[in-house]
Amino acid sequence: MKIRVLIADDDSLIRESLKIILGMDDNIEIVDTVDNGLKAVEMCAKNLIDIALLDIRMPILNGVEAAKKIAENTNCKPLILTTFDEDDYIKDALKNGAKGYILKNNSPEKIINAIKTVYSGNTVMQDEILDKIKEGLNYKKNYIDESIFTERELDIIKAIAEGLSNKEISCKLFISEGTVKNYITNILSKTNLKHRTQIAIYYLKGEA
Repeated sequence: MKIRVLIADDDSLIRESLKIILGMDDNIEIVDTVDNGLKAVEMCAKNLIDIALLDIRMPILNGVEAAKKIAENTNCKPLILTTFDEDDYIKDALKNGAKGYILKNNSPEKIINAIKTVYSGNTVMQDEILDKIKEGLNYKKNYIDESIFTERELDIIKAIAEGLSNKEISCKLFISEGTVKNYITNILSKTNLKHRTQIAIYYLKGEA
């Protein structure tokens, strides 16, 4: 089964270029392209779309707001693909449901791999984005109240903040993937967070 992708970007050249490049992969089907965030939300609500590839700055509804609405109201996974790496954009996008944040200067292969990674249930943040979260967003590990977590839960939180998948965490900590998922469920319950991306932000910045 192919990964059904929607492309949302207000630049027609970028939209068409991405449509051609991504569509060359046998595992990806481009459902449609739109030029603003509102159209992206409407498309995801009316169609079976797996990944919404969203630019940040778009008219009517920007990528951050579109990601929030898509994440809240559909099963589609928003993935930010943009040229903008400002701190507020990164923080708000991840906080509001985006499953990844990558820049357009990546190679087509890396963008395709990011789509497949998010589709498989993991989060994608390239190194410079993760660095900005650590450094540009007042990175202070001491913000979190470690007393509410077990030692193993803290290990899981730190591993998620490092960008590790459940499989990678299970290998690192020598526990099963099912056990990792159980720990993540407990962490989400204790923090009232909704998904693992917010856990990473919780650890790196101290706020969900």
